[in-house]
Amino acid sequence: MKTVVSVSQGSSEYDYDLETEFLGQSFRIIRLGADGNLSRAESILESVREQADAIGLSMVHDHYEVGREKLQHPDTARLEAWVPDRPVTTGAGLRGILQEWAVRHTQSELGHFFDNARVLFMNGQASYRIAKSLSEHTDNLFFADPYNDFGVPRMLTSLKQLETYTSITAPLMFRPTAVKAVETIMRNPLYRLGEGLVKGSLHQAVESAHVIVAAIGDLEHFSQKQLDGKTVITSRVTETALDWLRARRVAMVVDYSPWLEGRPVGMNVMEAMISAALARTPEQLGPDDYLDVIQNLGIEPRILYPNGYRRVNRFAFVIHPLSQQYLTKTPPLDWIANVSPPLVMNLVEKAVAYAPPFLYSKVSGIHSPTGDEVEGWLITVGGTPREIMAHGPEFTYSRLLAAARLAKKLGAQVMGLGAFTKVVGDAGITVAKRAPLPITTGNSYSASGALWAAHDAVKRIGRVHIGPSGKMAGKAMVVGATGAIGSVCARLLAKAVDEIYLAAPEPAKLLALKESIEQETPGAVVHVAGSADRDVADMDMIVTATSGAGKRILDIMKVKPGCVITDVARPLDIPAEDVAKRPDVLVIESGEIQLPGDVHMKDIGLPRGIAYACLAETIVLALEGRFENFTLGRDIEWEKVREIYKLGLRHGMKLAAISGVNGVFSEEDFERVRALAAEPELPARSVK
Repeated sequence: MKTVVSVSQGSSEYDYDLETEFLGQSFRIIRLGADGNLSRAESILESVREQADAIGLSMVHDHYEVGREKLQHPDTARLEAWVPDRPVTTGAGLRGILQEWAVRHTQSELGHFFDNARVLFMNGQASYRIAKSLSEHTDNLFFADPYNDFGVPRMLTSLKQLETYTSITAPLMFRPTAVKAVETIMRNPLYRLGEGLVKGSLHQAVESAHVIVAAIGDLEHFSQKQLDGKTVITSRVTETALDWLRARRVAMVVDYSPWLEGRPVGMNVMEAMISAALARTPEQLGPDDYLDVIQNLGIEPRILYPNGYRRVNRFAFVIHPLSQQYLTKTPPLDWIANVSPPLVMNLVEKAVAYAPPFLYSKVSGIHSPTGDEVEGWLITVGGTPREIMAHGPEFTYSRLLAAARLAKKLGAQVMGLGAFTKVVGDAGITVAKRAPLPITTGNSYSASGALWAAHDAVKRIGRVHIGPSGKMAGKAMVVGATGAIGSVCARLLAKAVDEIYLAAPEPAKLLALKESIEQETPGAVVHVAGSADRDVADMDMIVTATSGAGKRILDIMKVKPGCVITDVARPLDIPAEDVAKRPDVLVIESGEIQLPGDVHMKDIGLPRGIAYACLAETIVLALEGRFENFTLGRDIEWEKVREIYKLGLRHGMKLAAISGVNGVFSEEDFERVRALAAEPELPARSVK
């Protein structure tokens, strides 16, 4: 039987003596704690050296290799010197492999999990292999080494900074005289006065991180407020440790430690066992030795969910003031508006368009029925539609790219473009090519939401019913049918309505679209026309999706009472003054989406928990972990419209409200249209 002794600087309260089988050999493993006393550890080493085939050193520093620096810790070297005739290890070789594998395994298993995450390392030097692996997926790396070494409230923010810091400080830190000097400084009353500031800064760093790399003991000072929703990469996660993490609402734990006989084993113990079993010193162990052991024992990183499956992804969304009036509601511009004439506000509107993007609101509390969660940020770009349209596309591109850089810094994994910012230039294509994270315009869900809202509105008005075909027994028209959104709407409506009319001033494209729809939807009844005027009076539902801003695309006075018009064009095809002429017609601007969960974010002009469809698309992609350029350009794919709709249902999205030019429609609005449309000379259409 071979004997491995682990000498720990930890408490002797946890000492054990057990026998086990390892690689076909019998082993006795003894753990002896020195209670933090280095001299006692030396005495223990002296007493066990004759019986030990290999010795592990626990809760001492590894000999770090950070960048080009190879550093020997004096305390570890001192203990190693007591047993020169025995293999001695801290487990550094095995630890480095398992740490790196934990990152790669998690990224592969969960897909894009660490993309752009804000990662905080409590000890960057000890976790250098993890940091190197994570740097392949995110630039948002933060190292708390200056806090822990010197009590300095300053983060290192890159691998390069960590390497430079190590090269400067390690030679000092590893000298006994320097260690004593640091300890003396930390006992100084003036230092103690600033200790609260340092702790507060570290607590803030923990709270703003998404992933924390630390030993369990390093987290004991942090509360649920700081740890809720975090992912912790650590080792030796026992049931007791898991209970502690559960109480602090930690979302996920990645445990890279090996297990043996149903309990976590220290890296030093496992590497000492490998050394003894193979009769090699730790320095003689090579990659094949570690690979054989890992595969033979089935060692694998553990992904644990203390409170049940919970994955938290992140998004950003660009908003902007829709008019000068919106600026007057934003501090400190609100007080300027109260005392300034219109001329001054015009100048303010122009000036704000040049301002850098800023964070408007944190978004939290979005919970999918799948267990997935998202948090995000609304980022304001200052240009009103008038200012955006008054400049060339490059003006807006530069501001959107600045917003994307801010989103990346915050840790977002996908960013959505809102309102006018998604129609500028090539509708997101250029921004996506230059941005440091995936981009979507939200137009797919906007089209889906508008049609969803139209379908719901038609049902609520009650003028049209479902016929024998299973489709709506009525007629629907798409004006601007050959455009990107128009063609998508046409394809979807052909599956839902008995007869569909396509209007656009492009005969050849209309014929091609008609042919395509009839192939996709056998039995579809499709009519085409160069304009809406000829057939508009017979329509139960109309979708307008043109790109001809400022041009009259249909005569609303010819539309029959009870008709539902959905205006998905931006800018809108039907001006507010035309809408006001027909109180017996419902003109829908958009369908808003009820987000799942208890949503917290600042006012965006909608009731709490309700979002515009373009924002909801970004959230759905984040919930699904689809960190990709989804909807870009003006040629929207109808398959994506259908896909985002289904994904939205999967994650608990619901149609929340139907809006027109004057805001969300109330039940009184629907009742008004119902009453005006129910006049005797205009009977309701019967079911076929």
